[in-house]
Amino acid sequence: MNAASTLHQLRRGTPRERAQAAEYLAQQGTDAAYAASELTAACGDTAACGDTAEISHWAVAALEELGPPPASAIDALASLAQSEAPLTAYWAVTLLGRAGEDAAEHQVVIADLLEQSPDLALREKAAWSLGRMHADCSQARLALQNAATSQAARLSRLATKALQQIEA
Repeated sequence: MNAASTLHQLRRGTPRERAQAAEYLAQQGTDAAYAASELTAACGDTAACGDTAEISHWAVAALEELGPPPASAIDALASLAQSEAPLTAYWAVTLLGRAGEDAAEHQVVIADLLEQSPDLALREKAAWSLGRMHADCSQARLALQNAATSQAARLSRLATKALQQIEA
């Protein structure tokens, strides 16, 4: 299977074909980086049954092994970070954090998530991501400072560490 046909199948195939494409990409490890944004979007396929659940399962498996996304995927990932699907937003923020300073132009998007998301796991990942980006805008710093005083211990710890990374 070549990259173009895999992406086509992941985007437009039947649920069974999409699950197979995501599984194939999961087996590719870091070589699947070309599909970073498509895999992230596929995380939103979370219906509780059948092939649709398999799409999300295999997309997450692929993303866990992916490493940093290619620069060409960063803008799409910033858009996906604002998804209503929690798993899609989580993985978009994760990949933006893996991209580090290459994704710093989107730090305001991540800071907004840190400040406003009701999903604690997403807020934690946003704090981590801002640290990896060495976020330098005032909104990101303020969001991290507020998160550092959170009652949620892990969020507080991640925000404190991110602030230290920024100041280093």
